[in-house]
Amino acid sequence: AMEDVSAKFVSQKISRTRWRPLPAAALQPPDIFATGSWDNEDNRISIWSASDLGNAGLNGEYHGEPHLLCDIQHNGDVMDMQFLDQERIVVASSTGTVTIFRHHQNNQTLSANHRWEKAHYHVDQDTSCGGAACTGVVCNNPEIVTVGEDGRINLFRADQKDAVRTIDNADSSTLHAVTFLRTTEILTVNSIGQLKIWDLRQQRNEPSQIFSLAGDRVPLHCVDRHPNQQHIVATGGQDGMLSIWDIRQGTMPVSLLNAHEAEMWEVHFHPSDPDHLFTCSEDGSLWHWDTSTNVSEKPSFLHQGGRSTAYLSHSTINQSVVSAWLSNDPTKDRMEITNLIPNQTLSVNSLDVLGPCLVYGTDAEAIYVNRQLFA
Repeated sequence: AMEDVSAKFVSQKISRTRWRPLPAAALQPPDIFATGSWDNEDNRISIWSASDLGNAGLNGEYHGEPHLLCDIQHNGDVMDMQFLDQERIVVASSTGTVTIFRHHQNNQTLSANHRWEKAHYHVDQDTSCGGAACTGVVCNNPEIVTVGEDGRINLFRADQKDAVRTIDNADSSTLHAVTFLRTTEILTVNSIGQLKIWDLRQQRNEPSQIFSLAGDRVPLHCVDRHPNQQHIVATGGQDGMLSIWDIRQGTMPVSLLNAHEAEMWEVHFHPSDPDHLFTCSEDGSLWHWDTSTNVSEKPSFLHQGGRSTAYLSHSTINQSVVSAWLSNDPTKDRMEITNLIPNQTLSVNSLDVLGPCLVYGTDAEAIYVNRQLFA
């Protein structure tokens, strides 16, 4: 399906790609995405349009490449990035600073809306060189949670100058990624192979549960939670393995799946069809894991009605499909795995999926958009 992919070569290594969320009743596929760069003298946050106005071929296929709407300089490497809402993007920097940028859609500009200087730091916030990389950010508007190399967890609110809560020594190792489990609980992964749950209602600065990879304590780099079955969690780490966890039982993963040949940088369940999961790696591959039991029964992705982004209502979720992620060997239950980038060589650092669209960014200084993931 490579012919469905449009590429844009940019003169920067891309560390993060994110679709702008769609408004609740939107009928169109996503068309605006943001990117952040790293390892360049001048890093940037950029907003792109992937819309194919005037670019569709005779058969409706897409020929245009993404075009830049606006960009802004960013201090330090972009370590992570999440949309807070339709207009605001929260960006984590290698300098330890967390910034909210606003995309002004009327005149297509970006501006820094709010900044928490050195939200993460090694010694103290005032030392000039004391910043510690902010490695991960997750948003549930207006709340923003950040984690860092300093083992700290911060809870911010978009409308407040000071942190609502900081857990200073949350971890003695580097925290690499964070996601919400529920509105009051977060999951973190660290550099010694642990997955931890934190209940933000508790004043204790201890995790409520700790899970860990047996044996080698391989650093975990990324985490995502199944959108409907909140006890199912996927993580990826330095050895390229995909781990599936059921946080209701045990302290170890329910399955370990051989995946990439090098570090796995991101893992994402499809937000509205979580039988599909996507992973990308330092080895230059991007895998689509498909556990849907029967290809002919797949729901149509372009939802006709005015329903929100839940293309699958909770009642239609097929139990056997859900349990495919939790069986001891999901690959036996007809899992199809496709590498969407057959001959890429440099690292694929980031991916994002929304509706029928995939966007990913690489160290080959390019961004790629596939608007027909399920064609």
